[in-house]
Amino acid sequence: MTKSEFLDKLATSADITKKQADIVLTTLVEVAVKSVKKGEPVKIPGLGILRLRKMKARMGRNPQTGEAIKIPARKKVGFTVSKSFKDTVLGVKKK
Repeated sequence: MTKSEFLDKLATSADITKKQADIVLTTLVEVAVKSVKKGEPVKIPGLGILRLRKMKARMGRNPQTGEAIKIPARKKVGFTVSKSFKDTVLGVKKK
């Protein structure tokens, strides 16, 4: 789904204009980026959680030569899908 298609559906569902839907989406993204950048997780009910993850330095291997290389510590953004979203999309597994 493209941004335009998403905005059409959002505007129709919320009974707002497409321009208002674009403002809502843009603001949501801006708030999420600022919060995650500060290290605060952003929980979107029914969708999931965006959070900043700190990866430790580790040893790895160059796949071409097999040579050991040091991979430095870094930060990355992680997204965890909510259980309700996952169950709705994939269906609930029967035990």
